[in-house]
Amino acid sequence: MKFLDQARVFIRSGNGGAGAVSFRREKFIEFGGPDGGDGGRGGSVWVECVTGLNTLIDYRYQQHFKGKTGGHGMGANRTGAGGDDAVLKVPVGTQILDEDEETLIADMTEPGQRVLLCKGGNGGFGNAYFKTSTNQAPRRANPGQEGEERTIYLRLKLIADAGLVGLPNAGKSTFLAATTAAKPKIADYPFTTLIPGLGVVRSDDREFVLADIPGLIEGAHEGIGLGDRFLGHVERCRVLLHLIDGTSEHAGEAYKTVRHELEAYGGGLIDKPEIVALSKADALDPETRKQQIARLKRACKKTPMVLSSASREGVPEVLRALLAIIDEHRVQEEIALAPVQSDWQP
Repeated sequence: MKFLDQARVFIRSGNGGAGAVSFRREKFIEFGGPDGGDGGRGGSVWVECVTGLNTLIDYRYQQHFKGKTGGHGMGANRTGAGGDDAVLKVPVGTQILDEDEETLIADMTEPGQRVLLCKGGNGGFGNAYFKTSTNQAPRRANPGQEGEERTIYLRLKLIADAGLVGLPNAGKSTFLAATTAAKPKIADYPFTTLIPGLGVVRSDDREFVLADIPGLIEGAHEGIGLGDRFLGHVERCRVLLHLIDGTSEHAGEAYKTVRHELEAYGGGLIDKPEIVALSKADALDPETRKQQIARLKRACKKTPMVLSSASREGVPEVLRALLAIIDEHRVQEEIALAPVQSDWQP
Protein backbone atom coordinates (compact mmCIF):
# COMPACT_ATOMS: atom_id res chain seq x y z
CA MET A 1 0.00 0.00 0.00
CA LYS A 2 1.33 3.44 -0.90
CA PHE A 3 1.72 6.05 1.80
CA LEU A 4 -0.22 9.25 1.17
CA ASP A 5 -0.31 11.96 3.82
CA GLN A 6 -1.86 14.89 1.89
CA ALA A 7 -5.00 15.11 -0.24
CA ARG A 8 -7.17 17.80 -1.81
CA VAL A 9 -10.92 17.09 -1.69
CA PHE A 10 -14.00 18.88 -3.03
CA ILE A 11 -17.14 18.49 -0.92
CA ARG A 12 -20.75 19.62 -1.40
CA SER A 13 -23.83 19.11 0.73
CA GLY A 14 -27.14 18.20 -0.84
CA ASN A 15 -29.89 20.66 -1.77
CA GLY A 16 -33.11 20.61 0.18
CA GLY A 17 -36.17 19.15 -1.51
CA ALA A 18 -38.86 21.47 -2.91
CA GLY A 19 -42.22 21.90 -1.21
CA ALA A 20 -45.34 20.70 -3.02
CA VAL A 21 -48.43 22.59 -4.17
CA SER A 22 -51.34 20.21 -3.72
CA PHE A 23 -55.04 20.28 -2.73
CA ARG A 24 -57.07 17.55 -1.15
CA ARG A 25 -59.73 16.30 -3.54
CA GLU A 26 -61.63 13.22 -2.42
CA LYS A 27 -65.08 12.10 -3.41
CA PHE A 28 -67.81 12.74 -0.84
CA ILE A 29 -65.39 14.80 1.32
CA GLU A 30 -65.98 18.54 1.38
CA PHE A 31 -63.65 21.30 2.44
CA GLY A 32 -60.49 19.73 1.00
CA GLY A 33 -57.94 22.51 1.22
CA PRO A 34 -54.18 22.61 0.66
CA ASP A 35 -52.16 19.53 1.63
CA GLY A 36 -48.76 20.03 -0.04
CA GLY A 37 -45.95 18.61 2.12
CA ASP A 38 -42.52 20.10 2.86
CA GLY A 39 -39.32 19.02 1.12
CA GLY A 40 -36.72 16.89 2.89
CA ARG A 41 -33.37 18.16 4.18
CA GLY A 42 -30.35 17.66 1.94
CA GLY A 43 -27.54 15.35 3.01
CA SER A 44 -24.66 16.87 4.97
CA VAL A 45 -20.92 16.13 4.62
CA TRP A 46 -19.15 14.79 7.71
CA VAL A 47 -15.60 13.74 8.49
CA GLU A 48 -15.14 10.81 10.86
CA CYS A 49 -12.00 9.55 12.57
CA VAL A 50 -11.70 5.74 12.41
CA THR A 51 -9.22 3.08 13.42
CA GLY A 52 -7.66 0.68 10.94
CA LEU A 53 -6.42 3.41 8.58
CA ASN A 54 -2.87 4.77 8.46
CA THR A 55 -2.83 6.59 5.14
CA LEU A 56 -5.01 8.83 2.95
CA ILE A 57 -4.57 6.61 -0.09
CA ASP A 58 -8.38 6.34 -0.55
CA TYR A 59 -8.51 10.02 -1.51
CA ARG A 60 -6.14 9.51 -4.38
CA TYR A 61 -8.89 7.76 -6.32
CA GLN A 62 -11.91 9.79 -5.17
CA GLN A 63 -11.68 13.53 -4.58
CA HIS A 64 -15.38 14.53 -4.81
CA PHE A 65 -17.90 13.84 -2.04
CA LYS A 66 -21.49 15.09 -2.24
CA GLY A 67 -24.52 14.71 -0.02
CA LYS A 68 -27.75 13.56 -1.63
CA THR A 69 -30.57 15.96 -2.52
CA GLY A 70 -33.59 15.83 -0.22
CA GLY A 71 -36.83 14.35 -1.51
CA HIS A 72 -39.57 16.68 -2.74
CA GLY A 73 -42.77 17.14 -0.78
CA MET A 74 -45.99 15.49 -2.03
CA GLY A 75 -49.70 15.70 -1.54
CA ALA A 76 -51.53 14.37 1.51
CA ASN A 77 -49.07 16.33 3.66
CA ARG A 78 -46.25 13.94 2.83
CA THR A 79 -42.79 15.31 3.67
CA GLY A 80 -39.91 14.41 1.38
CA ALA A 81 -37.22 12.02 2.60
CA GLY A 82 -33.97 13.46 3.93
CA GLY A 83 -30.92 13.06 1.69
CA ASP A 84 -28.15 10.64 2.67
CA ASP A 85 -25.06 12.15 4.28
CA ALA A 86 -21.57 11.80 2.81
CA VAL A 87 -18.95 10.67 5.34
CA LEU A 88 -15.19 11.08 4.85
CA LYS A 89 -13.35 8.45 6.91
CA VAL A 90 -9.84 9.47 7.91
CA PRO A 91 -7.10 7.94 10.09
CA VAL A 92 -6.26 9.20 13.57
CA GLY A 93 -4.07 12.29 13.41
CA THR A 94 -5.61 13.86 10.30
CA GLN A 95 -5.96 17.63 10.12
CA ILE A 96 -8.71 19.25 8.05
CA LEU A 97 -7.52 22.51 6.48
CA ASP A 98 -9.42 25.17 4.56
CA GLU A 99 -8.69 26.03 0.92
CA ASP A 100 -5.86 28.38 1.94
CA GLU A 101 -4.05 25.33 3.43
CA GLU A 102 -3.46 27.28 6.65
CA THR A 103 -6.80 27.67 8.44
CA LEU A 104 -7.40 24.62 10.64
CA ILE A 105 -11.01 23.42 10.52
CA ALA A 106 -10.63 20.29 12.67
CA ASP A 107 -7.95 18.09 14.18
CA MET A 108 -9.04 14.45 14.24
CA THR A 109 -7.16 12.88 17.15
CA GLU A 110 -9.64 10.40 18.67
CA PRO A 111 -11.42 7.42 17.07
CA GLY A 112 -15.13 8.08 16.67
CA GLN A 113 -14.71 11.86 16.48
CA ARG A 114 -17.09 13.43 13.93
CA VAL A 115 -17.09 16.96 12.57
CA LEU A 116 -19.67 18.61 10.30
CA LEU A 117 -18.00 20.15 7.24
CA CYS A 118 -21.00 21.16 5.09
CA LYS A 119 -24.59 21.32 6.31
CA GLY A 120 -27.33 20.10 4.01
CA GLY A 121 -29.89 22.59 2.72
CA ASN A 122 -33.28 22.88 4.42
CA GLY A 123 -36.32 21.56 2.60
CA GLY A 124 -38.81 24.05 1.15
CA PHE A 125 -42.27 24.59 2.65
CA GLY A 126 -45.30 23.15 0.89
CA ASN A 127 -48.47 25.18 0.31
CA ALA A 128 -50.05 23.74 3.46
CA TYR A 129 -47.55 25.78 5.48
CA PHE A 130 -48.84 29.05 4.01
CA LYS A 131 -52.51 28.43 4.82
CA THR A 132 -54.04 31.22 6.92
CA SER A 133 -57.53 32.36 7.82
CA THR A 134 -57.39 34.95 5.03
CA ASN A 135 -55.55 32.80 2.49
CA GLN A 136 -57.14 29.38 2.69
CA ALA A 137 -56.01 28.18 -0.72
CA PRO A 138 -52.38 29.26 -1.20
CA ARG A 139 -50.83 28.26 -4.48
CA ARG A 140 -47.20 28.79 -3.61
CA ALA A 141 -44.42 26.61 -2.21
CA ASN A 142 -40.73 27.19 -1.50
CA PRO A 143 -37.87 25.54 -3.38
CA GLY A 144 -35.29 23.73 -1.31
CA GLN A 145 -32.29 25.59 0.11
CA GLU A 146 -29.04 25.27 -1.82
CA GLY A 147 -26.31 23.12 -0.29
CA GLU A 148 -22.82 24.35 0.66
CA GLU A 149 -19.64 23.55 -1.22
CA ARG A 150 -15.97 24.01 -0.45
CA THR A 151 -12.52 22.63 -1.15
CA ILE A 152 -10.58 21.23 1.80
CA TYR A 153 -7.16 19.73 2.35
CA LEU A 154 -6.49 16.62 4.41
CA ARG A 155 -3.09 16.39 6.07
CA LEU A 156 -2.07 13.34 8.07
CA LYS A 157 0.30 13.78 11.00
CA LEU A 158 1.25 10.52 12.66
CA ILE A 159 0.66 10.33 16.41
CA ALA A 160 3.75 9.03 18.22
CA ASP A 161 5.36 9.55 21.61
CA ALA A 162 8.92 9.94 20.30
CA GLY A 163 10.34 10.88 16.90
CA LEU A 164 13.65 10.13 15.19
CA VAL A 165 15.45 12.93 13.34
CA GLY A 166 18.86 13.17 11.75
CA LEU A 167 20.78 13.25 8.50
CA PRO A 168 20.40 10.43 5.96
CA ASN A 169 22.25 7.25 7.01
CA ALA A 170 22.39 8.35 10.63
CA GLY A 171 21.04 4.96 11.72
CA LYS A 172 17.41 5.93 12.33
CA SER A 173 15.84 2.99 10.52
CA THR A 174 18.34 0.59 12.08
CA PHE A 175 17.44 1.91 15.53
CA LEU A 176 13.71 1.52 14.75
CA ALA A 177 14.25 -2.06 13.57
CA ALA A 178 16.39 -2.90 16.61
CA THR A 179 13.91 -1.60 19.17
CA THR A 180 10.54 -2.44 17.58
CA ALA A 181 8.92 -5.11 15.41
CA ALA A 182 8.88 -2.72 12.43
CA LYS A 183 10.83 -3.77 9.35
CA PRO A 184 11.96 -0.58 7.58
CA LYS A 185 14.19 -0.69 4.54
CA ILE A 186 17.87 -0.49 5.53
CA ALA A 187 20.73 0.02 3.05
CA ASP A 188 24.13 1.72 2.81
CA TYR A 189 23.01 4.67 0.68
CA PRO A 190 21.24 7.94 1.53
CA PHE A 191 17.45 8.33 1.55
CA THR A 192 16.73 4.66 2.08
CA THR A 193 13.66 5.75 4.06
CA LEU A 194 11.19 7.40 1.69
CA ILE A 195 8.07 7.37 3.86
CA PRO A 196 7.53 7.73 7.64
CA GLY A 197 7.35 4.59 9.73
CA LEU A 198 5.95 3.71 13.14
CA GLY A 199 6.94 1.09 15.68
CA VAL A 200 5.98 0.15 19.25
CA VAL A 201 8.95 0.11 21.63
CA ARG A 202 8.88 -2.19 24.67
CA SER A 203 11.26 -1.23 27.47
CA ASP A 204 11.13 -2.24 31.14
CA ASP A 205 7.58 -3.61 30.69
CA ARG A 206 6.51 -0.28 29.25
CA GLU A 207 5.47 0.70 25.74
CA PHE A 208 5.61 3.83 23.63
CA VAL A 209 5.29 4.64 19.92
CA LEU A 210 8.38 5.66 17.96
CA ALA A 211 8.19 7.47 14.59
CA ASP A 212 10.92 7.46 11.94
CA ILE A 213 10.96 10.01 9.10
CA PRO A 214 13.19 10.40 6.03
CA GLY A 215 16.53 12.08 6.67
CA LEU A 216 17.09 15.82 6.41
CA ILE A 217 19.92 17.51 4.56
CA GLU A 218 21.08 21.09 4.38
CA GLY A 219 18.49 23.18 2.53
CA ALA A 220 15.61 20.76 3.23
CA HIS A 221 13.33 23.70 4.08
CA GLU A 222 13.90 24.92 0.51
CA GLY A 223 12.91 21.55 -0.97
CA ILE A 224 16.38 20.06 -1.34
CA GLY A 225 16.46 16.27 -1.05
CA LEU A 226 13.08 15.03 0.12
CA GLY A 227 12.45 18.44 1.70
CA ASP A 228 10.93 18.90 5.13
CA ARG A 229 7.32 17.91 4.37
CA PHE A 230 7.62 14.80 6.54
CA LEU A 231 8.57 16.83 9.62
CA GLY A 232 4.85 17.26 10.27
CA HIS A 233 4.80 13.63 11.42
CA VAL A 234 6.97 14.44 14.46
CA GLU A 235 5.12 17.64 15.42
CA ARG A 236 2.90 15.69 17.84
CA CYS A 237 5.82 13.84 19.49
CA ARG A 238 6.63 14.53 23.11
CA VAL A 239 10.39 14.11 22.61
CA LEU A 240 12.85 13.93 19.71
CA LEU A 241 15.76 11.49 19.47
CA HIS A 242 18.44 13.17 17.37
CA LEU A 243 20.84 10.57 15.98
CA ILE A 244 24.28 11.68 14.75
CA ASP A 245 26.34 9.33 12.59
CA GLY A 246 29.58 8.65 14.46
CA THR A 247 31.36 7.80 11.21
CA SER A 248 30.60 11.23 9.70
CA GLU A 249 33.36 13.77 9.17
CA HIS A 250 32.25 16.13 11.95
CA ALA A 251 29.51 15.17 14.40
CA GLY A 252 29.05 18.75 15.59
CA GLU A 253 28.45 20.12 12.10
CA ALA A 254 25.97 17.31 11.37
CA TYR A 255 24.03 18.24 14.52
CA LYS A 256 23.93 21.94 13.61
CA THR A 257 22.68 21.17 10.09
CA VAL A 258 19.61 19.30 11.35
CA ARG A 259 18.88 21.84 14.08
CA HIS A 260 18.95 24.62 11.48
CA GLU A 261 16.39 22.77 9.36
CA LEU A 262 14.14 22.19 12.38
CA GLU A 263 14.28 25.88 13.21
CA ALA A 264 13.50 26.87 9.60
CA TYR A 265 10.51 24.51 9.53
CA GLY A 266 8.92 25.89 12.70
CA GLY A 267 5.95 24.07 14.21
CA GLY A 268 7.55 24.18 17.67
CA LEU A 269 10.05 21.41 16.83
CA ILE A 270 13.05 23.46 17.92
CA ASP A 271 11.53 23.79 21.42
CA LYS A 272 10.72 20.12 21.97
CA PRO A 273 12.75 18.09 24.47
CA GLU A 274 15.65 16.48 22.65
CA ILE A 275 17.95 13.56 23.38
CA VAL A 276 21.18 13.66 21.36
CA ALA A 277 22.92 10.36 20.67
CA LEU A 278 26.02 9.42 18.71
CA SER A 279 25.14 6.31 16.69
CA LYS A 280 27.23 3.55 15.07
CA ALA A 281 29.55 3.46 18.06
CA ASP A 282 30.62 -0.09 17.19
CA ALA A 283 32.33 1.24 14.05
CA LEU A 284 34.51 3.74 15.94
CA ASP A 285 37.93 3.22 17.48
CA PRO A 286 38.44 4.69 20.99
CA GLU A 287 40.26 7.79 19.75
CA THR A 288 37.68 8.65 17.07
CA ARG A 289 34.84 8.02 19.49
CA LYS A 290 36.35 10.40 22.04
CA GLN A 291 36.90 13.07 19.37
CA GLN A 292 33.35 12.85 17.95
CA ILE A 293 31.79 12.96 21.42
CA ALA A 294 33.77 16.11 22.20
CA ARG A 295 32.69 17.78 18.93
CA LEU A 296 29.05 16.87 19.51
CA LYS A 297 29.16 18.07 23.12
CA ARG A 298 30.43 21.50 22.03
CA ALA A 299 27.67 21.76 19.41
CA CYS A 300 24.69 20.70 21.55
CA LYS A 301 25.94 22.14 24.86
CA LYS A 302 25.37 18.86 26.73
CA THR A 303 26.91 15.42 27.01
CA PRO A 304 25.50 13.20 24.22
CA MET A 305 24.55 9.58 24.69
CA VAL A 306 26.37 6.90 22.73
CA LEU A 307 24.71 3.89 21.15
CA SER A 308 25.06 1.12 18.61
CA SER A 309 21.92 -0.47 17.23
CA ALA A 310 23.96 -3.39 15.89
CA SER A 311 25.62 -4.34 19.21
CA ARG A 312 22.81 -2.91 21.43
CA GLU A 313 25.37 -0.77 23.26
CA GLY A 314 23.64 2.15 24.95
CA VAL A 315 20.21 1.30 23.49
CA PRO A 316 18.49 0.44 26.82
CA GLU A 317 19.79 3.66 28.36
CA VAL A 318 18.45 5.74 25.47
CA LEU A 319 15.03 4.06 25.69
CA ARG A 320 14.86 4.74 29.44
CA ALA A 321 15.76 8.39 28.86
CA LEU A 322 12.97 8.66 26.27
CA LEU A 323 10.48 7.01 28.63
CA ALA A 324 11.37 9.41 31.45
CA ILE A 325 10.53 12.45 29.32
CA ILE A 326 7.38 10.82 27.91
CA ASP A 327 6.13 9.98 31.41
CA GLU A 328 6.80 13.54 32.56
CA HIS A 329 4.74 14.94 29.71
CA ARG A 330 1.92 12.47 30.33
CA VAL A 331 1.71 13.54 33.97
CA GLN A 332 1.63 17.21 32.96
CA GLU A 333 -1.18 16.51 30.45
CA GLU A 334 -3.21 14.61 33.07
CA ILE A 335 -2.83 17.50 35.50
CA ALA A 336 -3.90 20.00 32.84
CA LEU A 337 -6.99 17.93 31.97
CA ALA A 338 -7.98 17.14 35.55
CA PRO A 339 -11.08 19.03 36.79
CA VAL A 340 -10.46 21.81 39.25
CA GLN A 341 -11.70 20.75 42.69
CA SER A 342 -12.99 23.37 45.04
CA ASP A 343 -12.93 23.15 48.86
CA TRP A 344 -16.25 24.96 49.08
CA GLN A 345 -19.07 23.02 50.71
CA PRO A 346 -22.73 24.01 51.10
